[in-house]
Amino acid sequence: MTNAGHSDSVTSYETLMTEAPAPREEQLAHRMGIAVTECVPDRVVGTMPVAGNRQPYGLLHGGANAVLAEGLGSVAAAMNAGTGRIAVGLELSCTHHRAATEGVVTGVATPLHRGSSTATYEIVITDERGKRTCSARLTCALRDQPPGEKP
Repeated sequence: MTNAGHSDSVTSYETLMTEAPAPREEQLAHRMGIAVTECVPDRVVGTMPVAGNRQPYGLLHGGANAVLAEGLGSVAAAMNAGTGRIAVGLELSCTHHRAATEGVVTGVATPLHRGSSTATYEIVITDERGKRTCSARLTCALRDQPPGEKP
């Protein structure tokens, strides 16, 4: 995983996961096999296996796409929120373009808007052939971290 070239206001992915209140094994991303492979201020990339995340017809579940998209976008927003601030999902929209039935899908989150109270990210999910399977947009609310609470 990469986390280079960030400013002082950007929190690292390692810090986000280490200081998270929920143990890693209880986090949904861990249970779904999501792995963040690149994490820099303008781009967060992660992968997720299709196996274990299918709906009854054998296709990657649309909800799994949503989890991957919200996870990557939330990490990006939290990294850029600044010290003492957290990001929480406000709105998620996913358009499912084509089915994935095997292998691994990759999501790439890039910023559309980074403000002081909200941040919006586009997340493009592709299959192993590079074909777009889902387009998502996530808006997060950025707020001060409650006193005594870990980020």
